[in-house]
Amino acid sequence: MNKIYDYIIVGGGIVGISTAWQLQQRYPDKSILVVEKEDALSQHQTGHNSGVIHAGVYYAPGSLKANFCKAGVERTLEFCQKHAIPVENCGKLLVATDPLELERMHALYERCHENGIDVELLDQAALMEKEPNITGLGAIFVKSTSIVNYRLITEKMAEEFILLGGEVSKRTEVVALAESAEKITVSCKSDGQPFLLDCRFLISCSGLMADRLTQMLNIETDFQIIPYRGEYYRLAPKFNKVVNHLIYPIPDPDLPFLGVHLTKMIDGTVTVGPNAVQGWKREGYGRININLKDVLDMIQFSGFWKVTAKHLKTGLIETKNSWWKPGYLKMVNKYCPQIKASDLEPYPAGIRAQAVLKDGTLVHDFLFAESPRSLHVCNAPSPAATSAIPIGNYICDKVAEKEPTTPKEISTESFAEPA
Repeated sequence: MNKIYDYIIVGGGIVGISTAWQLQQRYPDKSILVVEKEDALSQHQTGHNSGVIHAGVYYAPGSLKANFCKAGVERTLEFCQKHAIPVENCGKLLVATDPLELERMHALYERCHENGIDVELLDQAALMEKEPNITGLGAIFVKSTSIVNYRLITEKMAEEFILLGGEVSKRTEVVALAESAEKITVSCKSDGQPFLLDCRFLISCSGLMADRLTQMLNIETDFQIIPYRGEYYRLAPKFNKVVNHLIYPIPDPDLPFLGVHLTKMIDGTVTVGPNAVQGWKREGYGRININLKDVLDMIQFSGFWKVTAKHLKTGLIETKNSWWKPGYLKMVNKYCPQIKASDLEPYPAGIRAQAVLKDGTLVHDFLFAESPRSLHVCNAPSPAATSAIPIGNYICDKVAEKEPTTPKEISTESFAEPA
């Protein structure tokens, strides 16, 4: 008779591994398996980001993102200290370069106070004193922002999970799911060979494939994952000391994730980015990436056309700047004028797994779906890496509430930020 796991978690990114690690701590006698289709952990969003431990500046007070982020900073720093993972508390400057950004800066400063974040408002002279190479009318200094390597955190969590008795199966792709009153059967493929796994409860932390996992169980939802590429450059080594802090633009409130910034990396280099351009392949990290299935899924989804129309001007500008380096450079030069196009060196892109509703709304907070024997993390937006430990704890709480008994109506639950 095949082994029936108590829990199977799909996805070996930081959210999936954090959930598995904490679930095994809560239930030391339960059998828990993480399945990951790649040959290593954190190969997608976790391993393709700027490595920032965010303070939670942008998020609506009381939202899950704001609460998770604040708790996540503390828990992440504690974890890194315990396991000797390098962290640099460099702080962040949100720089206003024109009158509109200056106006938005003051509103953002008030939000920081509402979220209980220790910040300082800098005028032009104070900004120049902190950052001689940065030009701006003013800035918000966020003292608690740090940088780290999230792949190292994920790997250490996985080690802890395995020491507690958990299992990780890499190169294991989920191709189908079947739910009965007693279990979920997980159809997998590894090195081209099919096989089956069974579990009493399934948790999906599958990021870019989140909607496809819900579809495998016929869970009715009103969203789809739309991929947006975030393209970076690395500055030439002579610019490794160009800034003392992370340098971010003041964001557009409607698109808070948008904006090219200068990021000190934990390895000592400085990156520029990301932008946000339409992706045509969910896992397309190269320069030209098209996947027919991914494209067909998008163009058949009404929300794709609505969100594209709503942000058409921004999308066209981002696409132009993606292909035309001087346009990309202009976004950097507005606060760091000495950088030239020849200073922008290649660096790996990332893909943002953005949940979009049928009406074209971008989901900015966490989104979950469920069936009697499964729970799906459908949208885990930035700062998911910063917040991975409290997110994992929250998922464990939801799983505890859903201990399978008798089948009930399949439902979805959305957590939207307050207006």
